[in-house]
Amino acid sequence: MKLGLMIVATAVLLGQVAVARGADGTDGEPSVKSMLLSRGAVANAKPELEIYADDVKCAHGATVGELDAQQLFYAAARGLPPEEAKTLLLEGFIGGLWDALGDDSEIAAIARQSLREATR
Repeated sequence: MKLGLMIVATAVLLGQVAVARGADGTDGEPSVKSMLLSRGAVANAKPELEIYADDVKCAHGATVGELDAQQLFYAAARGLPPEEAKTLLLEGFIGGLWDALGDDSEIAAIARQSLREATR
């Protein structure tokens, strides 16, 4: 009998940005992006803005999604193993977080390596 491991996770994020009185000219855009990696995964996101100033530019957003099945199929059709395809798609999803750090950033290198190890 083969036993399977199902990873179930629930993420809850309440992200609040408060613009204080007198903070005129503030420009803020909090955003929550969640990727569901298993059928049992759940992501609850609630971005909030509290604005107590005039003349501000603020927006907020939240997205929740899964890896794109068509992109995974495309990679498989070209001979890429499923684990590598998932790793590439996930790195593309969160890779923008590392862009500002630069190509030679130690933190970015550790994060990429950890992602590759976690998806094996």
